[in-house]
Amino acid sequence: MTEIKKLSDIAEFINGGAWDQGSYSDKGIAVVRVSDVKNGEIDLSQCKFLKKELSEKYKKHQLQEDDLIICTVGSHPTQPGSVVGRTAVVSSEVTGSYLNQNAVLLRAKEGFDQKWLGFLGSNPDFHSYIKAHARGAASQVRMSISALKEMPIPSISLAQQKKSSDILDTYRSSIRNNLKKIKVLEKMAQTIYIEWFVNFRFPGHENVNLVDSKTDFGEIPEGWTVEKMLDVGQVITGKTPSKLIESNFGHEVPFIKTPDLHGNMFCIKTSEYLSEKGASSQKKKNLPRNTLIVSCIGTLGVVSITTKESQTNQQINALVPNDDTFLEYGYFLLKGMKKQLQNLGSNGATMGNVNKGKFENIKVILPSKANLNEFNQVTSTMFQLIENLQKQNLYLTQTRDLLIPKLVTGEIEIKA
Repeated sequence: MTEIKKLSDIAEFINGGAWDQGSYSDKGIAVVRVSDVKNGEIDLSQCKFLKKELSEKYKKHQLQEDDLIICTVGSHPTQPGSVVGRTAVVSSEVTGSYLNQNAVLLRAKEGFDQKWLGFLGSNPDFHSYIKAHARGAASQVRMSISALKEMPIPSISLAQQKKSSDILDTYRSSIRNNLKKIKVLEKMAQTIYIEWFVNFRFPGHENVNLVDSKTDFGEIPEGWTVEKMLDVGQVITGKTPSKLIESNFGHEVPFIKTPDLHGNMFCIKTSEYLSEKGASSQKKKNLPRNTLIVSCIGTLGVVSITTKESQTNQQINALVPNDDTFLEYGYFLLKGMKKQLQNLGSNGATMGNVNKGKFENIKVILPSKANLNEFNQVTSTMFQLIENLQKQNLYLTQTRDLLIPKLVTGEIEIKA
């Protein structure tokens, strides 16, 4: 019979640090906040930095590779995009960063394997316990450390821990390697975009004159134009079918919301789906494959691309390009408009909003057909590789998640 221990029996708990604004700087030591914990990984692309001179004073909050991070404050685990209960395992790239408040890091005690502890944090039973014990209003709950320490954990032998974590680690390594490849490919395509369409150093630019666009864009290459967003494609603002009719929701049509876009060039998977009936009830909201979608209410300027016929909720504006070769250019164009969208959506309200009318009337530079075609030819293979890698990661993640509860609890015993 598997022995049951408390989480505090197998792990040391170290709280995140609390710093005032004066402790931060433009560079220094990366600080991991709960908002940086996404999809089981830590994303430092939007992180803050602690002044280096404070490093010794707060060294106890420094992260080590394979530390298990648990977010303890935020929206309730039952809420979409919830923060409380999010977990992540520190990768080599994040090692040395400092952990901010509202999260706790766990390190295995003697006799327990750190990687096994990390995979425990992905076990559905682990998250079910947090969901049951988090306390507070739906918008702001807290998972107390004392309750977390009482979590019952099936304890298997150290040898079995290591064997199970070795198997699961092959999946995690493959997923992380694919994520690195995705970042490199997107960076390569973005670098070309900036060189061609921001710096105007596209192939043959030496033979093209700059002319006055008679807009705020100033001079642009001859043959390029300034158009409104509605001129480059059809703009469709999403809508949610009535939730009073349960049969509107099912497993057939991806129903995209802002959290589904984060960190994903392509929207491969969604947290919610519509039924064929639900999608048919608002046919004008159907989006074909390779539609550009951008969040325009609340969190503004998050961009992704559909991979199959989908619909979105009302917080997203979609752009169905008139020209297929616009896709790759349009993706980076919209990503570069984040600040503009934030300014446009700021109307004194607590939640930013760029409605359909505002979005349609945004002016953009449209390169010549020849330049768009050439950029499409150069970058479309990169985009296809990224989509394939995202699909691989979805398959790897689903397989890993099926194995985790069976391996970390000893339900499947691994022979030597």
